[in-house]
Amino acid sequence: MTTRRTLIGHAALALTTLMTLTTLTPLAQAADFPSKTVTLIVPFAPGGPTDAMARILAASLRGPLGQTVIVENKAGAGGNLGAEAVARAPADGYTLLFGTSGPLAINQYLYSKVGYDPLKSFAPVIQVGYLPNVLVVNPKVPVHNLKELVALAKTPNSSLSYASSGNGASSHLAGVMFNRRAGTDIQHVPYKGTGPALNDLLGGQVTMTFTDVLTALPHIQAGKLRALGVTTAQRSKALPNVPTLAEQGMKDFDVSVFFGIVAPAGTPPDVVAKLNAAFIKVLADPEVRGRLSAQGLEPPADTTPAQLSAYMRSESDKWRDVVKASGAKAD
Repeated sequence: MTTRRTLIGHAALALTTLMTLTTLTPLAQAADFPSKTVTLIVPFAPGGPTDAMARILAASLRGPLGQTVIVENKAGAGGNLGAEAVARAPADGYTLLFGTSGPLAINQYLYSKVGYDPLKSFAPVIQVGYLPNVLVVNPKVPVHNLKELVALAKTPNSSLSYASSGNGASSHLAGVMFNRRAGTDIQHVPYKGTGPALNDLLGGQVTMTFTDVLTALPHIQAGKLRALGVTTAQRSKALPNVPTLAEQGMKDFDVSVFFGIVAPAGTPPDVVAKLNAAFIKVLADPEVRGRLSAQGLEPPADTTPAQLSAYMRSESDKWRDVVKASGAKAD
């Protein structure tokens, strides 16, 4: 009997020890985090604006984190390949995604098959900021504000057209949303990239486009394009004298490209909190903020993980209906 009780006691102790270790392991990992290099995956090719922003952040994170942060580019399928790689990575905080509106909200509706769920596969860390878009027209178009543009678009036999960087691009979907809100039918003309779209707009082959403020700014300043309205809820710091479309009567029109850091789902909350604190410290640095601003990035109103989670959900809801209305497919 004594031997049996002893064996039962040993088994119970072993089970308790195992349960305790299982419970404490994530906390221990969080306490030691980070103890090695952190990888920040950019789901686009090197050299673009997303890559540039990621490298600015990665170089500045060594101080707050005490470890090197390297940038790894995994381009393909509009950002889906890189996002999927992070979604499948160990949930330990050492592999992060520098995501944008595409992989974190829009692509799930554009592609017939996406190997992750933006709202379930990731643990949001922080919204880094957003890139405002602006509605610009060729100066030969006789309009100077939203009201005049809508009126012209509704005239019989209107020949207005808007250029985009491709089917399903934010510049395309912004036009779809504009037509739905304004009750217009401005013709969509897709191009293979922002450069060709702008070239034809500058040449007068198309009427207007929705593009990021940084790209449009030099052409606006040179008088080669006319800015009619910023597409975000707040005015752009780069174009403080240009009213938003919402100010001009198009309520709740808020279109931008947002940038967010996410980790794999299941990453311990303490690790997420440490990452969030490190990014907040970096984003508060005047030099870092200045370099990001030079890329056209505007700071978010809130930098909590909960804010990014809610924002990703609202963006997903918004673009679902717009993509459906557009009929756009990326594959």
